Amino acid sequence: MKIDKYMDLAELQKEIKTLQSEGKKLVFTNGCFDLLHVGHVRYLKAARNLGDRLIVAVNSDQSVQTLKGPKRPIVPEAERLEVLSALSCIDYLILFSDLTPAQLIVDLVPDILVKGADWAHKDIVGGDFVEQRGGKVVRIALVDGASTTSIIERIERRLRRR
Repeated sequence: MKIDKYMDLAELQKEIKTLQSEGKKLVFTNGCFDLLHVGHVRYLKAARNLGDRLIVAVNSDQSVQTLKGPKRPIVPEAERLEVLSALSCIDYLILFSDLTPAQLIVDLVPDILVKGADWAHKDIVGGDFVEQRGGKVVRIALVDGASTTSIIERIERRLRRR
């Protein structure tokens, strides 16, 4: 099945080059997006509002498992991409397998790099690269209690009470 908004690296690089030549500001963010929740939606909408197009890099199943543990992801990568593609605030999706998006940021050269406010500015992977090229790094506030981990924990608590 073809997933709307999904591009491979070569396709996305070509698209970005065209958009930037037209003066468009490209916003980049990344994440696992395992169980999509209100925190994700608010974060992605805020990110999109920072520029003309939003690129979302999604961790592969393998990288999610390495980062989050053997019980994750809950939702397979193809389904995560399909759900994200339905959000109007997202313009482009790309899958990546590295543990960080460092190389992808270098390959795509976004104008604005976005992460959650739980990341210290100095710890945002690719931030130095983006800023050295004249771009900016933006941290967006998180929604209290809205995380995939907290949803999983809530489900587990409720199932234990049964």
